[in-house]
Amino acid sequence: MSTPKEILQQYWKHPSFRPLQEEIIQSVLDGHDTLALLPTGGGKSVCFQVPGILLGELCLVISPLIALMRDQVDNLNNKGIAAAALHSGLTFFEVKKILLDAADGVYQFLYCSPERLESKLFIEYIPVLPVRLLVIDEAHCISQWGYDFRPPYLRIASTRNLFKDAQLIALTASATPLVQQDIIEKLELKQTAVFQQSFERPNLSYSVFLVDSKINKIVDILEKVTGSSIIYCNNRKQTKKIAELLSLQGIAADFYHAGLSQQVREMKQQAWIQNKVRTIVCTNAFGMGIDKPDVRIVIHHDVTDCLENYYQEAGRAGRDGKKAYAVLLYQQKDIADLLSNSLKKFPTIKVIKQVYQAIADYLQIPVGNGEGIYYSFDFSTFIRNFKLEAILVMNVLKVLEQEDHISFAENIFLPTQVAFVTNKEGIANFEIAFPEIEPIIKALLRTYEGIIDNRVSIYEQQIAKICKLPLEKITAALKLLTTHGIIEYMPKKETPQIQFLTNRAPAEYLVIHQDAYLNRKKLYEERVNTIIKYTKDNTNCRSRYISNYFGDSSEKNCGICDNCLNAKKKKLSPKELDTIEQKLKQQANSKPITVNEFIHSMKEITTEKIWSALEFLQSEEKIQINDLQEIKWLN
Repeated sequence: MSTPKEILQQYWKHPSFRPLQEEIIQSVLDGHDTLALLPTGGGKSVCFQVPGILLGELCLVISPLIALMRDQVDNLNNKGIAAAALHSGLTFFEVKKILLDAADGVYQFLYCSPERLESKLFIEYIPVLPVRLLVIDEAHCISQWGYDFRPPYLRIASTRNLFKDAQLIALTASATPLVQQDIIEKLELKQTAVFQQSFERPNLSYSVFLVDSKINKIVDILEKVTGSSIIYCNNRKQTKKIAELLSLQGIAADFYHAGLSQQVREMKQQAWIQNKVRTIVCTNAFGMGIDKPDVRIVIHHDVTDCLENYYQEAGRAGRDGKKAYAVLLYQQKDIADLLSNSLKKFPTIKVIKQVYQAIADYLQIPVGNGEGIYYSFDFSTFIRNFKLEAILVMNVLKVLEQEDHISFAENIFLPTQVAFVTNKEGIANFEIAFPEIEPIIKALLRTYEGIIDNRVSIYEQQIAKICKLPLEKITAALKLLTTHGIIEYMPKKETPQIQFLTNRAPAEYLVIHQDAYLNRKKLYEERVNTIIKYTKDNTNCRSRYISNYFGDSSEKNCGICDNCLNAKKKKLSPKELDTIEQKLKQQANSKPITVNEFIHSMKEITTEKIWSALEFLQSEEKIQINDLQEIKWLN
């Protein structure tokens, strides 16, 4: 039998594990219920994929993130590891086919949402699924104390009991001690092995700036700090506006948000990953599951509403272990907006019921109907028709999800679907009339089982590759086949989906658990106060503040955040700092000088003070120190 390290080297081509990965994997292999807390970029997926391969049979991964599911399934398949995902873009026939194949041992990994566990079809197949490892990703979603509570997670424990022989691992990037305990209790973990990597990022320098002009500060920072960068914004319009302004300044930038089509998003994402675009300006829809270790700076144009989100997003910088920066920009108005945001985030019960009524009317769902059905939901048309604010509707949808009335997915990719609706004679006659289409028909029939009389998802790129034809020829052929009544053809689309988890109720009888709702509002306000305190704190080490919030009792200062650097500056007399700055300006202005060379030239001042001055001058963006420890004067 292979060892974990051999599996890592065979499939991932890594020579060794990252910190804690091997211990977590061994815990799972030894049969322990395991809770792993690894920060963004800590390599969570390896912690369950390696034991999933070693344990054999089927690894069932429960995840709320459709985009992440798709990315991980693609990555596994590209490595030669058989994987599939059950998401709401699939037809009943396709879901059944995947479950049949999973029961027959075709797949090593099967991904699904927590809602899928409750579907009648999935429940029917549970007894025949050979699950050896059950994985709960984004496990903080199970906790009502968490920042992203999702009710379907609460029912995972009962599903676990149906897989008697399965090991279990739960993973999350960020959970406070209260949330950790809640995860253990809600999943009914026994003798749990808990692994928590330090939340410190020794190579990541956190800074916060109160600014008059955010765009001017962003341009200034990007001119001083070279390399790949991410700029996070709270709304979609802002992403495009900032990307355009940066482009005008000669900075290669593009924008990204969930409102773009999947094809456009993938194109923009790849351009950034390949460094064809230096800066991606995006909403928090960007970054999950992306493997790009060389990001040098993450800038938050807006203050997030909780430290958990900020830590995860900022943590996408410097995954390669080299010096990186996480910068938060704010204005006093941002703080005021955050404090008043709970009114928008938590609408009144009356407003929730009004929006629920509007959704049901828009989707034309009669009272007493709709349970289990997915509905395409054109968000823009809905808010326009009912004259509602987008932010209000999004927040009501979130409440309805948390109250277990609906499931909402903002972007579901629905592949092209095709069914042959004529008999063999009709197909043969068409092939005689249009011989150039015959290879395409043959490819469809051979590639997609059940395509006669059943609508199945097809992938035009796959058919184009088989037939050695351009993609547009395949699309034209599908349209021609439709025109002649040979196939039923539904082109691919990307659309938000709402699933009603219960039959539509009269709005006045809609159940909202008021005590739990008000408690969630209180917890939200506490999290907002935590991020505001972080933003306005100009004394304490920022890295330590974050670590302490997540239950790490470290008293160690990072030495590289803005507050630590300012504290170091105070250890220097103004005269000493000025002497070092002037000497450095003379020596490094024309050509780079190494740190050691500069230290040797300053015999009258201690090495510790010189380093303090260098760190301060870096934070002030007057100098740059590269990987070779060469100092370059920037002003």
